[in-house]
Amino acid sequence: MSTHESGSATAALVATAQHYFVPVYRPRAAVLDRGLGARLWDIEGREYVDFAAGIAVCGLGHADPELVAALSAQATRLWHTSNVFLSEPAIRLAEELVAASGFATRVFLCNSGAEANEAAIKLTRRWAAAQGRPPERRVILSFQGSFHGRTLATVTATAQPKYQEGYEPLPAGFRYAAFNDPDAAAAALAPGDVAAVLVEPVQGEGGVMPAAPGFLAALRALCDDHDALLICDEIQCGMSRTGTLFAYPQDRVVPDIVTLAKALGAGFPIGAMLAGPKVAEVLQYGAHGSTFGGNPLAAAVARVALRRLAAPELLANVERQAQALRAGLERIQAKLGVFSEVRGRGLMLGAVLAEPYRGRAGDVLDHAHRAGLLLLQAGPDVLRLVPPLVLTDADVAEGLDRLHDALCAFLEG
Repeated sequence: MSTHESGSATAALVATAQHYFVPVYRPRAAVLDRGLGARLWDIEGREYVDFAAGIAVCGLGHADPELVAALSAQATRLWHTSNVFLSEPAIRLAEELVAASGFATRVFLCNSGAEANEAAIKLTRRWAAAQGRPPERRVILSFQGSFHGRTLATVTATAQPKYQEGYEPLPAGFRYAAFNDPDAAAAALAPGDVAAVLVEPVQGEGGVMPAAPGFLAALRALCDDHDALLICDEIQCGMSRTGTLFAYPQDRVVPDIVTLAKALGAGFPIGAMLAGPKVAEVLQYGAHGSTFGGNPLAAAVARVALRRLAAPELLANVERQAQALRAGLERIQAKLGVFSEVRGRGLMLGAVLAEPYRGRAGDVLDHAHRAGLLLLQAGPDVLRLVPPLVLTDADVAEGLDRLHDALCAFLEG
């Protein structure tokens, strides 16, 4: 196919997408076609270095042979049963998640991060009800800058008004406090009506903001004092993204509930809620459900992803490449002066734009796309780097070169 023909094909597909999709997204005018490792190609054959990983989903990159084999093998056996019947992949995945977590005793499988958090919210409310707490004493506390999903309950738990506007009336029973402020959290729990605290060990959409040292430990102590549950939302920061399989052990806390999705399926939709012993028996027959939760295809892929993401060699690669990316960003900063700081953990990094460039992260992403680099933002001021965890030295070097070129073009423009 000639460049002109392929360009016409892209334009035609983009126009078709704009005509038929509900316009809740604003994707760039390229049609991605295939991937391998940390590289992607569009239908015109143009190559991109992937520093986005499908929003931290493709932890094992693209077209991983072992994932492909697991999906292909399961596809020839059984696609779907619903939870009226059992299938082995889901049973084994639940067993392996419990063993890997070190705290959970039961698992609820679903299809997305929002569904995992929705399950955690419902579990919290049922647990509080079983204790005899009236509805007004079943409040869930979350934090400014958080992001917990797009369902009506999870968007209410998301303490960012821009995601909530126009969806009122929002569900009752949610409260917000300042992130990384133990005193603010203590004040929010003081009325004695909080049933659970919902927190991301590293906020993603909130600007790639890690929990400050001691903050999660302070929340654990507050929850214990007020007989409230601690829920860790690890949908984006879990599954080795921050350098350990789960993020919460880095803060030396044991949660009551953990929610997972994104990289758990390495690109195949799946979510999970892990419940510790305090709440594991609360949801009984008929209390919750999901038609597709624990789907055999998703569970078969997730079993391989879980094993691979926990491997010492992958965790070592996360540490090495995280250091390389930070060093590269520091070199770019020394030359161009575009960042005020680089923050995050592991391969979940946020490069905060310096004052003259605040509010223009989207413009940088446009230049990055033209330079052959797929990048994300976390709000208007932060470039978000969440590449596949299997990226190589060559991927890092080439990606940083393309980022440098994109930033130069941004500054010149």
